[in-house]
Amino acid sequence: MNEKELHIISSVLGGKTERFSYFLDTYGQQVFRLIVRMTGSQEDAEELTQDTFMKAFEHLSAFHGDSSFSTWIYRIAYNTALSALRKRRNEVLSFDDKLWNALSDTQIDEALDTDDEEQIEKLQRALSALSADEQALVTLFYEEDKPISEICYILHLSESNAKVKLHRIRKKLYLLMTKED
Repeated sequence: MNEKELHIISSVLGGKTERFSYFLDTYGQQVFRLIVRMTGSQEDAEELTQDTFMKAFEHLSAFHGDSSFSTWIYRIAYNTALSALRKRRNEVLSFDDKLWNALSDTQIDEALDTDDEEQIEKLQRALSALSADEQALVTLFYEEDKPISEICYILHLSESNAKVKLHRIRKKLYLLMTKED
């Protein structure tokens, strides 16, 4: 745990509440990106980011330094966005099992790991079609470069479950991209 952040937390809990702005300045953009990826809406993400930091402030005394502050705030952000999305109930995409099982990792890697602008646009559209859980996992792993152990803590997953989900999401992205053709 970052000693500077522990000191700031102590001072906020001691009454210097203005020092909490450090966390908003340090983690605000990252939290916003995660939430916007999950919700698909900048307006919703702005509100939910504010909610996230309000919850963190209100429950700051519950932070014990078992994880980094960034992990703790990501977990609050994830839960806040997920709660909001559950109220909206997005539709779930499903694919034919034969098609799903016939995909090779090489085939998927070639489609997803590309510099081709058209493929990148398809990937962006496919990402927006993922569920909130899937978007959070993709954002944390691929965009924020969080380690699996930290992602598991944030998303309440076992390590094996997170790895399986990442593998399935890659297949789903590939199918969504090829469905456009």
